[in-house]
Amino acid sequence: MSALTGKTALVTGASRGIGRAIATRLAERGAMVVVHFGADEHGAKATVEEIERAGGTALAVGAELGVDGDAETLVAGVAAALAGRPLDILVNNAAAPPAGPLGVTTRAEFDRLFAVNVRAPYFIIQRALPLLRDGGRIITISSVATRMANPAQTSFAMTKGAIETMSLTLANELGARGITVNAVAPGATRTPANAAIFESPGLADAITASTALGRLGEADDVADVVAFLASDAARWITGQIIDASGGLFLGPRLTPAPA
Repeated sequence: MSALTGKTALVTGASRGIGRAIATRLAERGAMVVVHFGADEHGAKATVEEIERAGGTALAVGAELGVDGDAETLVAGVAAALAGRPLDILVNNAAAPPAGPLGVTTRAEFDRLFAVNVRAPYFIIQRALPLLRDGGRIITISSVATRMANPAQTSFAMTKGAIETMSLTLANELGARGITVNAVAPGATRTPANAAIFESPGLADAITASTALGRLGEADDVADVVAFLASDAARWITGQIIDASGGLFLGPRLTPAPA
């Protein structure tokens, strides 16, 4: 029997990239997965089809995040998809991308980042709590941007810092129900959607040289960490930020002097 057999899961932003990898991994482990999408219904259906081809069970639910009523719309769709079954695993993966450095970020872009990356997951959790089974799992995707100074991602990093604080405080609040709350912080992770970024001359080499494990991350690297946190093996882990970056920017990689 797979580790998550009989469990149900919601993965937001699961139409592609890390979200798709997480959804397919949870399904491989036996969970029935609700695949959320914002605008990319075609991508969500492709995720569902991939899960079903592998023998898993999934349904797609659409809801635009960052707008009024987003959490209510999503959770109502999830409740309908579950048809009376409780929710066991909630993965907040959907996020708006970095809007740029201080000098060019507009107020609208800043507000959009916080609406999607902070407000939406907060109220999704709030609205989903009645569905979430005691002993459930809440996992939110953060970023190593919270521990690095990257001027191109200041506002984005701020949103992820808020998510990490949320995870810490909710872990303390929800522990009475046996619900664990953790965040996973990926680093430079290559997916089909962002592959072109890493084709910039020298970028992939520079990141690899600054990564302890010596390569770019892949979506499956993050998905495996999430699947672990969703499992019973992680029952004693809560309120933690799990770095899933392969050791990105841990410090200078010094070569020992010859003896």
